[in-house]
Amino acid sequence: MNEELAEISARIDRTNELLARVVAEVAKTPSTHAIFVDAGYLYAAAGRLVAGTEDRRAFDLDTEGLLDALIDKARTIFADSRLLRVYWYDGARRRIHTAEQQSIAELPDVKVRLGNLNANNQQKGVDSLIRTDLESLARHRAISDAALIGGDEDLVSAVEAAQGYGARVHLWGVDAPEGRNQAEPLLWEVDSQRTFDLDFFKPYITRRTVISFDSTTVPRPTREDVRFVGARIAATWLASRGREALVDLLPGHPYLPGSVDQDLLVEAEGLLQYSLRGQSDLRRALRDGFWEHLRAQY
Repeated sequence: MNEELAEISARIDRTNELLARVVAEVAKTPSTHAIFVDAGYLYAAAGRLVAGTEDRRAFDLDTEGLLDALIDKARTIFADSRLLRVYWYDGARRRIHTAEQQSIAELPDVKVRLGNLNANNQQKGVDSLIRTDLESLARHRAISDAALIGGDEDLVSAVEAAQGYGARVHLWGVDAPEGRNQAEPLLWEVDSQRTFDLDFFKPYITRRTVISFDSTTVPRPTREDVRFVGARIAATWLASRGREALVDLLPGHPYLPGSVDQDLLVEAEGLLQYSLRGQSDLRRALRDGFWEHLRAQY
């Protein structure tokens, strides 16, 4: 009996020693955090706060500068933790990166994840992407803390999934002077919350200047004139972005990503010195000229 007790006692001692080693290793392992950005929420809320509009086409966002500021903020808040990466969630037609999304994806420590964009420019599938990443990273102990920038109630399940694996989820938001822009159930579920004010976002958002043209002094261009301008802009676009960008753009024909279409319109109006707003036939001619040149190069 004494020998059995002694053997059991020895096993317990060995087990305790192993547990002590595991605890020591865990204590030496640095905490890790990641930042999850719902771009749709960020553009809408920050645009409303700084530029007075949620329309992305009405302002420019210095994404690189803003992400650097968010990373610095996380470094301060999670002082004893290292950054895994920033996840940037946005929508795109047929999940084809826009030029802006490509530039964001090229930033260090940033991963762009795309959902679909429907005919009404509404994001589809972004919330499920956030949940998948949050849950997977938490389950594999890849992160201990998640800073989530978003406001949709559908994100509650993502928060619950990550918390179920032991991760802490911190909700970051954009100040809304006229009321909340984040769902209350989401606010209730997270481990902590904070909002960033006008002074934080103001350096990174610039409202675009609207150029007006006097249609009484400038004659209306012909469809061929506009088509030629579209082809000219396409040549410049292709020269600056390369054939790889063209390959990504072609599957969307005859549609253009919103950012490309808006840049095409603004540049064409500058060349023509004529407003194409409300001129559906000329807008079609412009896109036709743009596409015809690009498809001829493929």
